[in-house]
Amino acid sequence: MALKTYKPITPGRRQMTVASFAELTKKKPEKALLNKIKGKSGRNNTGKITVRHRGGLQKRHYRAVDFKRTDKLGIEGTIKAIEYDPNRNAYICLVNYADGDKRYHLAPQHVSVGHKIVTKEKGKIKAGNRLMIKNIPVGLSIYNIELAVGKGGQIVRTAGSSAKLVSLEGRHGQVQLPSGEVRYVNKSCYATIGVVSNPEYSNIKIGKAGRKRKMGKRPQVRGKAMNPCDHPHGGGEGGCPIGLKNPKTPKGRPALGLKTRKRKYTDKWIIKRRSKKKRR
Repeated sequence: MALKTYKPITPGRRQMTVASFAELTKKKPEKALLNKIKGKSGRNNTGKITVRHRGGLQKRHYRAVDFKRTDKLGIEGTIKAIEYDPNRNAYICLVNYADGDKRYHLAPQHVSVGHKIVTKEKGKIKAGNRLMIKNIPVGLSIYNIELAVGKGGQIVRTAGSSAKLVSLEGRHGQVQLPSGEVRYVNKSCYATIGVVSNPEYSNIKIGKAGRKRKMGKRPQVRGKAMNPCDHPHGGGEGGCPIGLKNPKTPKGRPALGLKTRKRKYTDKWIIKRRSKKKRR
């Protein structure tokens, strides 16, 4: 995939880049696989804003992507189209199965229309095929990985990402995630072979605020630019510091660096924590 630039006729156009969408083969989605989405704009069931800086999202339909695929066990499918999905940064592929059913799946890299895929416990090692982890060779790139048997793929689903199968010793397989974390995964869980499509997504430049607004992101204001009644960082004369030992959220809770992980019962599955960024 390549990025597309425009003639710099305005300041926003000068910085903006978009995906070329050269890989896509179909524009209109499959109607039978669409669901309605009602915008929430960061509000809960009582209408109160619980997540700030959201709203104004462009209207869109949800594409029903099958992350599980085990109900089509042993049935071969053919990729009929590579499509854009506004709800995720990876591309999706429309698959026609031999029994006449149609499904959306996450599209891997280096596949095209006519490519055959299948979900099996043990099958051919080919991009797009979904196999049990115990039947995948060590060192292979995988994505859309299950964490609980029969639940469907939960991790490694973003554009250009892939995990690496490190070991298959013992009752569990060891998987190295894109963050650098190594964790145990049940050998009976399924994973798809390959790398997720659209790897250049991280290089796209938004260019202007109006484009971000259509993505549902509203403007943010620094806390120190507010009044004391609006934010703990507010008040003071000019550009003075916040006057606190630790930064706080608008609600007064600690921010920027506070560890919030509480699920200690899953620590037994983590072999190595994710790699920390080097401090300058």
